[in-house]
Amino acid sequence: MKVLILAGGFGTRLSEETELKPKPMVEIGGKPILWHIMKIYSYYGFNDFLILLGYKGYYIKEYFANYFLHQSDVTINLQTNELEVHNNSSEPWKVTLIDTGNDTMTGGRIKRAQNYIGNRPFMLTYGDGVGNIDIKNLLEFHNAHDGAITVTSAQPEGRFGALNVDKNNKVINFLEKPKGDGNWINAGFFVCEPEIFNYIKDGDKTVFEQDPLKNLAKDGKMYTYKHHGFWKPMDTLRDKRELQKLWESGNAPWKVW
Repeated sequence: MKVLILAGGFGTRLSEETELKPKPMVEIGGKPILWHIMKIYSYYGFNDFLILLGYKGYYIKEYFANYFLHQSDVTINLQTNELEVHNNSSEPWKVTLIDTGNDTMTGGRIKRAQNYIGNRPFMLTYGDGVGNIDIKNLLEFHNAHDGAITVTSAQPEGRFGALNVDKNNKVINFLEKPKGDGNWINAGFFVCEPEIFNYIKDGDKTVFEQDPLKNLAKDGKMYTYKHHGFWKPMDTLRDKRELQKLWESGNAPWKVW
């Protein structure tokens, strides 16, 4: 089963990093967050990736075209123009890089990959969020219902600590980054049937999270896999630093491999 990864947005809320590179190439622990996402899928045996490129897509192309250079020791003979790779630590991945346009919306990017997918189910996620999602259980859940799409949902942590205060303004307890307001939100990590392409009707202008998902839900064809574990998107520099801190602690929850 192929895995589509949306990797074409401008990442404006992380402009400190994305002025020079696309958001999926922002590094956590010296590796692009895109690499971390692919490692999650690869752990569960999914190694056929379609990366949907847009803003600074050439940066991602260069990374995979020269993957050996980024991951291994090499000897370069300048006289003969020969390259020898040492300690090859490559991955068992097949990576298809699809230019989907700088200004194309998420639905339009997905639609442009239709010819590469054919009439088969596929997985889909965003290129900026990691979690300890059990991909095997997610797929089993999807196969057990008759819907066209499964979306993984999560309850994100609050941005700030929460105070429980009595009538005298005495703090009874303090919760550092409690779960949000109880709502479940879209965490990506979709499983899709090819039927979903029929819901993308406005070409490049289609925002997948608008009419396509709303109409799939309206038609009773959307289900959600509730993820109770760790999930975090990298929207801001603060998020990036928090993910980096988790990685450096040696306890990154999404590192299932």
